[in-house]
Amino acid sequence: MQSKILVLVLITILTASSQLNAQYAKQNTTYKKCFVGSTFAMLGNLLPNEKPDFAQLNIGYRITGRDVVSLELKTWRYFESLGIPYGKSKNDPLENFPGYIREKGFALAYQHFWWKGLYTGIHVMSALQNFIDNDNKKIDTGFQIFNTYRAGYHIKLFKGKFFIEPSIAVTHRPYHTKMPESFERMDNKWSKFFFGEPGLHFGFNF
Repeated sequence: MQSKILVLVLITILTASSQLNAQYAKQNTTYKKCFVGSTFAMLGNLLPNEKPDFAQLNIGYRITGRDVVSLELKTWRYFESLGIPYGKSKNDPLENFPGYIREKGFALAYQHFWWKGLYTGIHVMSALQNFIDNDNKKIDTGFQIFNTYRAGYHIKLFKGKFFIEPSIAVTHRPYHTKMPESFERMDNKWSKFFFGEPGLHFGFNF
């Protein structure tokens, strides 16, 4: 699924060259400073198995034409360690947890635009965790900090009323509370970093 999203991101960048002048001019006081949006990662909910039940709402504010802050409300579940890199282990059922982790939380994000629509950003998420076993029973709770370091391109659509942001990211879990032993054993096999996560956000300016 992630590889298909990455291909979609690349196609979007290559076919949207006419829209790439996306920087919001600092001297232009008429541009829309607020936006709401989400991410096409929610399409993962259409998967036949191990659906992530992913939902996200972004609420943002453009401090200047180059600086943006936003609040992201998120919930999702995952069935294997977030540190498994691309390769044969990524979709190996032997790497699955004995159940899944359900997370609910929020992220504070900051983006800086460097040239036209090119930006970098950091997202810091605080998440409460429920550990669910194979019998669909909650066996423990936890908490983690989940950071995303992102580089992408902001593409205006429909005269700036809408936008999309294809991106690539590194994710990092700098802190989490102790997991149940059966989950921790699977998670400790892998890094707290994941490299090359594709993203495709969208939004409406107002």
